Amino acid sequence: MTIEHSKLIVLDMAGTTVADGGLVERAFERAAAHLGVEPGGADHAAKLRYVRDTMGESKISVFRHLFGTEELAQRANVAFEQAYGELVDAGLISEIPGARAAIEQLRAAGRTVVLTTGFARVTQDAIIDALGWQDLADLTLCPADAGGRGRPYPDMVLAAFLRTGAVDDVRRIVVAGDTAYDMLSGTRAGAGIVAGVLTGAHERAALTEHGATHVLGSVAELPALLAESA
Repeated sequence: MTIEHSKLIVLDMAGTTVADGGLVERAFERAAAHLGVEPGGADHAAKLRYVRDTMGESKISVFRHLFGTEELAQRANVAFEQAYGELVDAGLISEIPGARAAIEQLRAAGRTVVLTTGFARVTQDAIIDALGWQDLADLTLCPADAGGRGRPYPDMVLAAFLRTGAVDDVRRIVVAGDTAYDMLSGTRAGAGIVAGVLTGAHERAALTEHGATHVLGSVAELPALLAESA
């Protein structure tokens, strides 16, 4: 199966197509403080380290691990989403250079593009609105759109496959992201191309260790990769 037959492109947002300048950590610190975890302590440091290590995972799953009960996890998640939304509204996000042009180029070439995130729908929509990306992709998905499980599960990639009907074989899917969890999600879904990008949370070694078939400097390089003949 050749690269040019890869017609469904599933792209991560923060760190891959969207530059948020560390807003996840800033929003987490606000959420943690809301639950009484004060900066400077060992508990805060350990929780922040876990947030960094699990970049790309569904945020509610992260909070379930960190806070132990569903009630506390939901409180933390609401506080996180509110804090992140306020930072987005303050104009603190931008596109990864060349991301919009890359998506437009992919769609112009007849490929279907789906944007995915570990954030809740309200936060995903806030990011899309802030960037003016309402009509940029064919579809946008968050964990709730795929039964509630985010990365590293393959559910969002498979939801993109099922909802778009863009390809007839999971091996024709391309997944691109900046985290180890993006790579795991793509490989578990059976995607033929799982491309890591070096604009976000994890470095080349982590991406390749978790299944990257290609590592790119940024998503801006993806159209050229897919235009190559096998």
